Amino acid sequence: MIRTILVALDGSTRAPGVYDAAAEIAERFGATLQPLRAISVPPEFPAAAAGSRTDPLPMHMAEEAAGAIARIVSSVPPRNVLSRSPIVRAGEPWRLIIEVSDEIGADLIVIGSHGYHGLDRLLGTTAARVANVAHRNVLVVHEHAEPGGAARREGAPYRGGP
Repeated sequence: MIRTILVALDGSTRAPGVYDAAAEIAERFGATLQPLRAISVPPEFPAAAAGSRTDPLPMHMAEEAAGAIARIVSSVPPRNVLSRSPIVRAGEPWRLIIEVSDEIGADLIVIGSHGYHGLDRLLGTTAARVANVAHRNVLVVHEHAEPGGAARREGAPYRGGP
């Protein structure tokens, strides 16, 4: 039985599609959605910016992330689904997803796939790490997936484009 779905959202253009996929599942199962956004201070910022108690950057990033989630939720067609207030935390995304899923007792984690590029082939993507480490089911929403299961072909000739 799926009662609680953790939906991990990032700042990409794919986030609304990931949320929509999670909302569709939640609607079908009568489940509750728990949006999550992991934030981290970019590595090009000085180390003091990441840990200073007086530095406003982490709080600003958290506020921006919460606003972004609110925009995603409002941009997706309405469904008969309960969506909890978003959780925004700083840290390594894949670890936070696992931690929060354990904390809330999620029955399913929904996360977007961003494919393998450069170092991702060596180190693995966030989605791959979550899928390999999680103690619960993980649904990876791919870029090419469209509502209703149709594959989008433009821009993806290796997937059998026109």
